[in-house]
Amino acid sequence: MFYTVMNNRWLGTRPGVMLGCLLFIAVLRCEAQNLLRNAGFEETDSCFLGIGILEPGTGPTHWYSANGTYDHLQSCLPYGAVNGLPLNFFTYQRPYEGNSCVGLITYHQNGIDEQREWIMTALLEPLVVGQTYYCSFRANAAFGGNREYPPQIWLASDKVGMRFTMGDRPWHWGDAEPMRPDHAHVLYPQVLADTIGWTLVSGSFVADSAYRYVMVGQFFSNDLTDTLHFADPSSVFPWYPRGYTLIDEVCVSHRPNGCDLGQEVADTVNEGPLLFPNPVRDRLVLLHARNADAQMMDAVGRIVWEGRVSSERWELDVAGRARGTYILRLLHEGRTSSYKFVLIE
Repeated sequence: MFYTVMNNRWLGTRPGVMLGCLLFIAVLRCEAQNLLRNAGFEETDSCFLGIGILEPGTGPTHWYSANGTYDHLQSCLPYGAVNGLPLNFFTYQRPYEGNSCVGLITYHQNGIDEQREWIMTALLEPLVVGQTYYCSFRANAAFGGNREYPPQIWLASDKVGMRFTMGDRPWHWGDAEPMRPDHAHVLYPQVLADTIGWTLVSGSFVADSAYRYVMVGQFFSNDLTDTLHFADPSSVFPWYPRGYTLIDEVCVSHRPNGCDLGQEVADTVNEGPLLFPNPVRDRLVLLHARNADAQMMDAVGRIVWEGRVSSERWELDVAGRARGTYILRLLHEGRTSSYKFVLIE
């Protein structure tokens, strides 16, 4: 978005040298498990203040735009900076790991272009045709932030994923919006709407070409995209019908244990309770928790409300509560879970 040979023994080798060699080999093997450099967007030339990455050198090393002006969000910036962490223009969120992540527009409801932002990097080696590759990344749905007329981001979408290509396709300011390929090699098939935690998007595929590059984003037209509204568009001015997603810890490997495959994407069903938006101003929405017994507690553990969730999409009015941090505890289908959320002005 733009606004401004292990276990071999070598006779005569001293133990220190031997250990050093083995460690060197182990490091190379560990690094080789992920075919991407700077997978967590930590390496950068500078602590860059501003949103809308246009040129190399102002974003994470080895990554660049394949479409649009993505944002590099960094913890090194002052609190509340436009692209700072945890609070920025778009959301309040800490990176999954380290001190940085990136943010992308993954849906736009209006206009001919159906705006998307894609990031891209070269693989350390081309994929081998016929070989299975394993992929993953972490994603978080942005909502809130400190921009004027917050929150600006009202929609979450499905099909955020990874797409591999043979050729390089860097994007430059003024380039036309590319056609949507309506295809990704790995994707999250449900609406990615968790604004609190980081969702694991993972999967595997058999390479049908010697792909040399990978892109991350949402690659489907609006007609093929499902969305979820975080709030009523009439509740604030102006109405910006966009989806914005944070991305961290991207991985591509030829080994099943090379990337985090907590669950195969194709088998993922988001049936557990889901709470949004967070931070929240007036109404907290809870999905997939019908018939749960609920308690709302303040920062010191006092119960300030309790009741029962009566529907699949259920709302809790928190407009009259004191601003601050709260916990929503749920007893649902024999399991207890707790969710932290923040009330803001």
